[in-house]
Amino acid sequence: MPGMLLGDIFPNFEADSTFGRMKLHDYLGDSWGVLFSHPRDFTPVCTTELGRAAQLSPEFSKRNVKLIGLSVDRLEEHHSWSKDIMAYNNMEPGSEFPFPIIADDRRELVETLGMLDPEEKDQSGMPLSARCVFVIGPDKKLKLSILYPATTGRNFDEILRVIDSLQLTAHNRVATPVDWRPGNSVMVPPSIPETEASTLFPAGVYTKDLPSGKKYLRYTPQPSAHQQ
Repeated sequence: MPGMLLGDIFPNFEADSTFGRMKLHDYLGDSWGVLFSHPRDFTPVCTTELGRAAQLSPEFSKRNVKLIGLSVDRLEEHHSWSKDIMAYNNMEPGSEFPFPIIADDRRELVETLGMLDPEEKDQSGMPLSARCVFVIGPDKKLKLSILYPATTGRNFDEILRVIDSLQLTAHNRVATPVDWRPGNSVMVPPSIPETEASTLFPAGVYTKDLPSGKKYLRYTPQPSAHQQ
């Protein structure tokens, strides 16, 4: 992703959205944020994606996360398309769409943030925005980025899982293993000495025996989000 690295302060851009004019940092406040782009409005995969994001919006809210969509379409198209998404979700007609969608029809943000997919183009030959995901922390720093091509729909349950891991590890000196889910055991990083680990993790630390004899696979029950 050109110009953006994990830990960088995310640009405090200002843009028009379906919730009105927004300045990113002001809109996020003390919340986490997920900014995600999609190729075009009124397209099949994008409709299923934003439909799923809308269904899961209460789960993101529980985690103090604000969702923000973005594409290179105009604001009027976003408003019209959101009605299709709500119908796809069998939501009540007239219901408010649960999160803003940014209108970037001049392609300023998608170019600045490296969100374009050069392999997928519109009818005029212009590249479409890819399916990019940025997770932004309350400190306005980039915590995670995922870039999917336009042809591959995302899994928003996985994005929720990633946020659970990010929020847990932001306040605890642990790591989450493959396929981790909230409530599962977590891993003790190798940088923590055994004597310190026993103090940090009173619930206990257990080590898996390996042929190498190295004691690096250490597990402990998941601590509460702010335990340490």
